[in-house]
Amino acid sequence: MAYDADVIVIGAGLAGLAATAELVDAGRRVILVDQEPEQSLGGQAHWSFGGLFFVDSPEQRRLRIKDSHSLAMQDWMGTAAFDRPEDHWPRKWAEAYVDFAAGEKRSWLHGQGVRFFPVVGWAERGGYDAQGHGNSVPRFHITWGTGPGLVAPFERRVREGVARGLVQLKFRHRVSGLSRSSGSVDTVSGEILEPSDAERGTASSREVTGSFEFRAQAVIVTSGGIGGNHDLVRANWPERLGTPPERMVSGVPAHVDGRMLGITENAGARLINRDRMWHYTEGIQNWNPIWDNHGIRILPGPSSLWLDARGNRLPVPLFPGFDTLGTLEHIMKSGYEYTWFVLNQRIIGKEFTLSGSEQNPDLTGKSVRGVIDRARADVPAPVKAFMGNGADFVVEKDLPSLVRGMNALTKEPLIDEAALHRTIAARDREIRNPFTKDLQVTAIRGARKFLGDRLIRAVTPHRILDPGAGPLVAVRLNILTRKTLGGLETDLSSRVMAQGGEPLPGVYAAGEAAGFGGGGVHGYRSLEGTFLGGCLFSGRTAGRAAAKAVG
Repeated sequence: MAYDADVIVIGAGLAGLAATAELVDAGRRVILVDQEPEQSLGGQAHWSFGGLFFVDSPEQRRLRIKDSHSLAMQDWMGTAAFDRPEDHWPRKWAEAYVDFAAGEKRSWLHGQGVRFFPVVGWAERGGYDAQGHGNSVPRFHITWGTGPGLVAPFERRVREGVARGLVQLKFRHRVSGLSRSSGSVDTVSGEILEPSDAERGTASSREVTGSFEFRAQAVIVTSGGIGGNHDLVRANWPERLGTPPERMVSGVPAHVDGRMLGITENAGARLINRDRMWHYTEGIQNWNPIWDNHGIRILPGPSSLWLDARGNRLPVPLFPGFDTLGTLEHIMKSGYEYTWFVLNQRIIGKEFTLSGSEQNPDLTGKSVRGVIDRARADVPAPVKAFMGNGADFVVEKDLPSLVRGMNALTKEPLIDEAALHRTIAARDREIRNPFTKDLQVTAIRGARKFLGDRLIRAVTPHRILDPGAGPLVAVRLNILTRKTLGGLETDLSSRVMAQGGEPLPGVYAAGEAAGFGGGGVHGYRSLEGTFLGGCLFSGRTAGRAAAKAVG
C-alpha cells in the first residue's frame, strides 16, 4: 500500500507549523491535519501576548540586566523541582532548552523576521531563596506583533510548502485513531467535519460528513493540551493544589480538549505528569468574549494589594507577579475560589497589562504611535474598557462604596469595611519612608531599580487611599485555565516513548501535547515566556528528526 505522504502532522498550532516548516525545508511531503477550520491556523499562539524566554539577549544587555546560562539553569531547575523517575527526559529537555534560549533561539527567529519590543518583562519573580522558584532577572521578551507576529513566519514557510506541492492542508479533519499496517504507527484515521465559517476561536460545527484515512512513514502529534476541558482539568487536579475549583474561566477555546492525548495513549504511548498544570490566579471574565466562558489574565505590576475572599492579605511572597502556583495553592486551600486586587486608578493605569494579542492592539499592530499613546494615557484603552464593562470590576470614589460593590459581586458579603480600611491604611503608612518592614513595599522599591519596570510597569510608591490617585478600584480574580505541563513522554529527538520505555515506532510529539518537550520540560512550575518557545523548539526538533527518519 502506497503512502499518502512522508509525514502526517496532527495539529496546526505553532508547534505543528514549526514541525511542518522543517519538513518542507528537508523536501518531505506532509499532510497537516486539524479539526478546526483554516481561519484558526496558528492555534492558541495567535491569541498569545507573544512572550519569549531569552537568556543574555541584546535587549537585556541594553537594560543593564546581567544574565547568564548558569543563572538561567539555576532558575529553571529551582523552579521545575524535578523529583520523579519519569523526569529523566523532561530534565534532559530542560537542559537543552536553556541551551537553546541562551544560544541560537533569538538569532534563528530574528533571521525569519521576528523582532522584539525593547523593554524586557520580569515575570514569576519568585520571592524565595536563590535556588528556589522564579526568575532572578527579567527575561520575558514580547514579540513585536505579539502572537500573530510569531506565527507569521512559520505560516509563511508552510504555505510556501503548499505552493511547492509538498504540503496538503486538511482542515476539518478530526482524528479518532492511530494504527499500524506494518511495524510502525503509520495510519491516521478519523471523521471529516462539515465546512465551517466560524471565526477564529469560536465554536465550530461537529457535524460529520465523511471519514478519512491517511498513511505516512511517521506521525507527529502537536494537538495541544487540556485547558478547554474543565472536567479533565478537575480529574487531573493534584491534591497538592487543594480542592479543584467548581468554577473556572477559560484561557483557551473549548476545542483545546486533550482528545488527541488519549488517542495517542491508546495507540501505546506513555503519558506522564498528568497532574502538572499551569493555571492563572488573576483571571477576569472577558466583557467582549470570543469563545465560551472566555477569560483574560491580568499581567500585574507589583503594587496592587492582593486580598483573599475575606479581605486578608495573601502571605509573603504571594505578591502580584511572583509565584503563580504558590498563589493557586493558597487560594484553593482557603475555602474560596476567588481573590481580590484592591488598588487605585494611578496603579491600574501603569501596572495593568492584559494578556492576549487582541488586548494589545498597539503591539499586535506594530504601531509605534500606539505604544506611545498607551504610555501617555492615564489608563490604556483596553484596561479602561474592562473598568467600565468588566463583570469583575468595581470602581468607586470612596472606600464604603467600593466595599458595597465588592460584596455585591459575591454570594456572601465577606468584606468588612473597617477591617479593609485598617489593612490599606497600615500598608499606606509604610510608604512614607524609603525603608519598611512590609516586604511588598520592599518589592515595589526593588522593582523600580530595574529601568524597564520604572518606565512602564511599576508606579511610583504612593498611598492607595490618596484621593489624588483615585478613584479606587477592586477586581475580583478568578481561576483561569491555561496550560498542561505534563504530556506525551519524548526523547531528545521528539520520539514518543511507549509504555515499556522504548520509542513507539513512527510517532513523534511536540508542543503542549508533549509537555513542551519530554513530557514535562517545566516540571512543576514555569518561568513564563517558555510555552511558545517550547512549541518552537520541540516542533523544530520533531520536524528535523522525522525528516531524517523518513529520508
